[in-house]
Amino acid sequence: MRVAVLGGDGFVGWPTALHLSDQGHEVHIVDNLSRRWIDTELGVQSLTPMDSIQERCRIWHQETGKRIHFHLLNLATEYERLKGWLAETKPDAVIHFAEQRAAPYSMKTDRHKVYTVNNNTNATHNLLAALVETGIDAHLVHLGTMGVYGYSSVGAPIPEGYLDVEIDTPTGKRGQQILYPTRPGSIYHMTKSLDQILFQFYAQNDGLRITDLHQGIVWGTHTDQTRRHEQLVNRFDYDGDYGTVLNRFLIQAAIGYPLTVHGTGGQTRAFIHIQDSVRCIELALKDAPQAGDRVKIFNQMTETHRVRDLAELVAKQTGATVAYLPNPRKEAEENDLLVKNDQFLALGLKPITLAEGLLSEVVEVARKYAHRIDRSRVPAVSAWTKDLAARVDHDPEGKRLRSVS
Repeated sequence: MRVAVLGGDGFVGWPTALHLSDQGHEVHIVDNLSRRWIDTELGVQSLTPMDSIQERCRIWHQETGKRIHFHLLNLATEYERLKGWLAETKPDAVIHFAEQRAAPYSMKTDRHKVYTVNNNTNATHNLLAALVETGIDAHLVHLGTMGVYGYSSVGAPIPEGYLDVEIDTPTGKRGQQILYPTRPGSIYHMTKSLDQILFQFYAQNDGLRITDLHQGIVWGTHTDQTRRHEQLVNRFDYDGDYGTVLNRFLIQAAIGYPLTVHGTGGQTRAFIHIQDSVRCIELALKDAPQAGDRVKIFNQMTETHRVRDLAELVAKQTGATVAYLPNPRKEAEENDLLVKNDQFLALGLKPITLAEGLLSEVVEVARKYAHRIDRSRVPAVSAWTKDLAARVDHDPEGKRLRSVS
């Protein structure tokens, strides 16, 4: 297949592009490199040293003989260019990662909120409109998030996209399936909820074939493809805005930094290893809906854990200390999270779980590149409200100079 990977320079996009190229697909990365500019804005860098996207693609060709094509294009602002590129390239499938992906970044300031909505919502709608206008019958696979459901406890497993309900009518009760209600916990999660409505409309109105993957938190470093050459390494975020919770714990343990648990640590989250993430995308591509079908929705996760339990697991393995800090997020202190993921298991996914060997791999990567870590960027300080901002701990290590007068 000819596959367009939108946002293919990112944390999940890059290993996905490599995986699909390795499977024999013709891969085109479309990216505006905004994630690299955000690093510059935040004054932080990937833990792992990253070459330019052009150099990464060159190394992949050198190592495998396979080409990945790169196209510099902004989906959110360059609609006519996007439409022209689709008409010229005619991809068989489009994988959409091209959205600002960090909840804390989306909540930093009003400017970050506006940017996240403009970028994410416009990128998605421009893509949908362009697919309709060009008449390209491409299977659209979108990377969403489990976070659209929120993290409240309802006492029942979250189904894969749709909920059976009964409605009272004048002639009695009537069954219906609706999209599972969203309860986004950040501006980022809200944009993913809006994506769902856009997908629902374009599938029913224009017959677009769409799969929406509600993904858990990604952890891990390598895939089979990124291991082939040091310059193919994936980006690895450790800062308080973009670092995912388990990867951050492993980084903190590697450099002797306290494992920062916010609030009680009773928040339950869904997780998936980076290798499983790219494998799920491959499986979803092979299981495309037909024109006229409703949006196919998968819960792309393999296990759930409480944050404090993860911290204790990492602390036990590494000898790190755990620090409980005020929570900058507006969320429940404790929640359960029950999730169905039957569809991927039925398609043959054999999940990678939190094995000690894989945790050690991440710690080893962290220690190898520890000299690249700016310790001042480790704390999570982006707060959900102004009241919460006043309680944020900017100095978990207690190293700030203090007055003695």
